[in-house]
Amino acid sequence: MRGLTARLQRTGAGDLKVTYVLEGELPRLRIPAPTRSRVGEKLWQHTCFELFIARHMPAYHEFNFSPSGEWAAYAFGRYREGAAFGGDALDPRVAVRAGAERLELDATVQLKRISSLHVAEKLSLALSAVIEDADGGLSYWALRHPPGKPDFHHPEAFALTLDEVRN
Repeated sequence: MRGLTARLQRTGAGDLKVTYVLEGELPRLRIPAPTRSRVGEKLWQHTCFELFIARHMPAYHEFNFSPSGEWAAYAFGRYREGAAFGGDALDPRVAVRAGAERLELDATVQLKRISSLHVAEKLSLALSAVIEDADGGLSYWALRHPPGKPDFHHPEAFALTLDEVRN
């Protein structure tokens, strides 16, 4: 793997669009095969991209996006205390483009489906990815890792702040 980047955009429609770009020799990685967009389970056990959104810590939401097109969402009241959230109604619109050495995944989260308060308020975000190699080994990537083993849920992982929307 040569690199992993992510871009975020808060749209005028109140959505949050994230694009992950994975570059490298993709045949040396296990990339889930495309399927229809749907809610998946345990996506983090294979190659997937993750977005964590907090309006006020300790509560936060987690989104997992698989290159297969599957996705999952969770709501947490505090650190690692949560459950699946929203079901099909969230429909984060996942699109994937792949070549021999580049994979791009776009996901658009409709913030109003989390809550109307998420649309315009300041948000703390954590961006991360789990990458599975051809032998089944996992590596963990994040904008910021807290000390110790990788922990995407840790408050220190929320390293990016989006200011509130001002009209």
